[in-house]
This record gives sequence, structure tokens and C-alpha cells, in this order.
Amino acid sequence: MKLKYFAWVRERVGKAEEIIEPPAEVRTVGDLISWLAARDDAYAYAFEKPTVIRAAIDHAHVKSDAAISGAREIAFFPPMTGG
Repeated sequence: MKLKYFAWVRERVGKAEEIIEPPAEVRTVGDLISWLAARDDAYAYAFEKPTVIRAAIDHAHVKSDAAISGAREIAFFPPMTGG
């Protein structure tokens, strides 16, 4: 699946997107965030406050308990403010 990172999540991870193959036990967005955070220090820094990270699966906003099975693209971004 393709992961996309936006704003300061992208800056902390050090890339805008990547293709990953998470292990079978990674079933939800929350699981994916935890798995990513354990990869290395850059991901740990990007996902250090998982409750503020927003996610979208195939362009639809989802909560952390959303299943990732069958997802083509998952995007992570910080909370947005309007102006």
C-alpha cells in the first residue's frame, strides 16, 4: 500500500510517500501508526503523539480504529486550521 505524509509529518519522516507491506497483525490505522513509530527514530518522532495525527484511507477521513485491509493509499497529516 502507498503511504503519504503531509506537513510536519512529512518533514519528520523525511519523505512525502512510500510503498510499504505491513505485517498481517497490523489491521487498523492505529496499529499502522504504532508499527511505523517502531521503525526508527524519525518515525517515532513523527508519530510521538498519535492522537493528533489525522488519517485518510483512499481519500476518506477515518478514525484510528478503521481497518486498513484493501486500502490502496493511506495519508497521514496533522490537524488543519482554517483561515
